[in-house]
Amino acid sequence: MKSQISSALSDFFFEYETPRQVLVRNRRVGVVCRLIQLGVLAYIIGWVFIYEKGYQSSDTAVSSVFSKMKGVGYTNVNGAERVWDVADYVFPPQGDSSFVVMTNYIITEGQKMGTCPELQGKANCTKDADCEGGSFKRTGHGQLTGVCVPANKTCEVLAWCPVENDHNIPDPPLLMSAENYTLFIKNSVTFPLFQVTRSNLVEGIDSSYIRKCLHDPEKAPLCPIFKLGDIVKLSGFNFETIAKEGGAIGIVVDWTCNLDVDIKHCKPKYNFHGLYGNPGETDKARASVGYNFRYAKHYLDGSVQKRTLLKVFGIRIDIIVQSLARKFDIIPTLTAIGSGVGIFGVATVVCDLVLLYLLPKREFYKNMKFKYTDTQAQHDSESLGLDTSVYYTLEANARQAQDTDRSNVSVYRSLDSRVDVSYFKCIHDHVMMRRILLVFSPLRGLNVSCSVDFDFDPTGP
Repeated sequence: MKSQISSALSDFFFEYETPRQVLVRNRRVGVVCRLIQLGVLAYIIGWVFIYEKGYQSSDTAVSSVFSKMKGVGYTNVNGAERVWDVADYVFPPQGDSSFVVMTNYIITEGQKMGTCPELQGKANCTKDADCEGGSFKRTGHGQLTGVCVPANKTCEVLAWCPVENDHNIPDPPLLMSAENYTLFIKNSVTFPLFQVTRSNLVEGIDSSYIRKCLHDPEKAPLCPIFKLGDIVKLSGFNFETIAKEGGAIGIVVDWTCNLDVDIKHCKPKYNFHGLYGNPGETDKARASVGYNFRYAKHYLDGSVQKRTLLKVFGIRIDIIVQSLARKFDIIPTLTAIGSGVGIFGVATVVCDLVLLYLLPKREFYKNMKFKYTDTQAQHDSESLGLDTSVYYTLEANARQAQDTDRSNVSVYRSLDSRVDVSYFKCIHDHVMMRRILLVFSPLRGLNVSCSVDFDFDPTGP
């Protein structure tokens, strides 16, 4: 074990490997090599440079979104007429990138704090013992008082009375007029890396244009004013269906810019996506289809505090900014080129595997590709007056002959035919002679003495 470790360390520190190029004239290997190189070249040009834009650096934007709804709605419920403006149907009213437009509602007016019976199905009872005083039901409206109301067969609760009854959702939606509301989106983006700032109010969009334009994917794709009914339609929903129970829609403002061209070509594209609220969906989300929330308006009636409770069904709109800007940069360009040049080495690896392990003449190619050297062999070749490369060629042939079937004596004879003993010089150093006979293994049976004059001609027959 110690000698093996010493040998390994010695080989590591005192041996040097250097690449050697061998020109192989083989049509199959040549075609394979060129095909692989052609594929790598197509990958570099087509994918890295054209598709992935590997010659450009990229940056994402810091963005800000401002929104504003306009439009008036009208309802007539049991003879009670009402007009709804922006302050009534938009939540929150600040113009954020995420907001809700009310399209339907359930209203409970004149609620005040007190005791009243719970709704049927929330806390049913037949006697007071069924109503545990001071407890709460998860879906209830207040605190149980411990009293069972015989007329309703429900527990009495301390709550805002009368309690809300939301079992029946108005159909058709009360605010179908919301289909004609308009949404104005104002968006600005900044790409810090390139110090470029853009707004969706691009060249050609001024105040006079905004007053009369309405977004259309084909006719007016850059108009920042959208009709709510068109938004729902472009997202794949039916307005009456989504207006009844509510839902969510995403508006994506896409800034994908190539800053190598004129900056005026950096313009937004608007995409619309229905997020949830489609009754046609068949996944488990149908257990909670729609979007709703509650809010209350408090007021004083004399000295009694009261409130009006609304359960709002609406369309939640999320404005999402998606950005990516690219510009030429020498560093990623050189990196992409260097990576591509490195990938060309795949062709060499594949062709080497074919040469060394698959072709019939693999042993011959191995001897041509891999050469071994040491100082003793170099001294031997110089003593014989041979060129080092010729010496190693003969040694490789001898080794190849040894590795083949030893019963095939024709291999040794072919080697003997190239070596004429009469051409050797007499070497008085017996160690040198033993090494020569070791290299030319077919001559081991010859009786050679120093008195014979050897003169070896590597170019001879």
